[in-house]
Amino acid sequence: MITEKQDIYLVKDGAVATLFFNRPEKRNALTFEMWKKLGSLLDEVEEDRNIKVMILRGVDDTSFAAGADISEFKTLRYSAQGASTYNNATLETEEKLSKLTKPTIAMIQNYCIGGGCELSLACDFRFADKTGKFGITPAKLGLIYNLPGTKNLVDLVGPSGAKDILYSGRIIEADEAYHMRLIDRIYEPDEIAEATYEYAERLAKNAQMSIRGAKTIIQEILNGETQENDKIADLVLSSFESKDYKEGVNAFLEKRKPDFTYS
Repeated sequence: MITEKQDIYLVKDGAVATLFFNRPEKRNALTFEMWKKLGSLLDEVEEDRNIKVMILRGVDDTSFAAGADISEFKTLRYSAQGASTYNNATLETEEKLSKLTKPTIAMIQNYCIGGGCELSLACDFRFADKTGKFGITPAKLGLIYNLPGTKNLVDLVGPSGAKDILYSGRIIEADEAYHMRLIDRIYEPDEIAEATYEYAERLAKNAQMSIRGAKTIIQEILNGETQENDKIADLVLSSFESKDYKEGVNAFLEKRKPDFTYS
């Protein structure tokens, strides 16, 4: 239970955890402390065997996250040394999110800009409603976007799409974001929450070994792997020894829903 105002917090409901950004008065602009807290919450999600899926969202429909808190650019990020400390923390958190073994969904309403967009790119899925507004704006601040975030962007929209977004710093509406594959699904504002949580529950009911194995192999492909190496072969073969594989086969033959126990 949340007993006091927290800028970022985690709620667990069965197999689905929701990470809320809670600065609606600032469009959920991300502070340095929020980045650090996010990192610790991701560790908690990773270690909790009961959590199968995580959703990231704003506390209301005001924003997903409208980038970094610009006030900190004059303090924490006003020199190369300070920026290095700040950037190392954000990169560490971004890496934790992208490498989380459990599926992640960014549920986006209204502003998803800068650091907020960066976090959404590190998720497995991006679901938005029609109010969604997207942008990555270092070109308007005299900054250079980091490599992991740029790679995630290129993987989704291709080199020319990434150049358009980064060179122009323009704000992209939800329909265009969907057509350029920056987001995966688009909903009406009154439909997105129900649709997102229904999808999360669907994933939570499937074999988690299969999902995590697929996530690992897809990332290997994105990292340039084209041949099945020993690591991947061992991962695939290990599934045949699992209880969930036997449960899945038996459930199929017995025409019932499987009860997977791996977490």
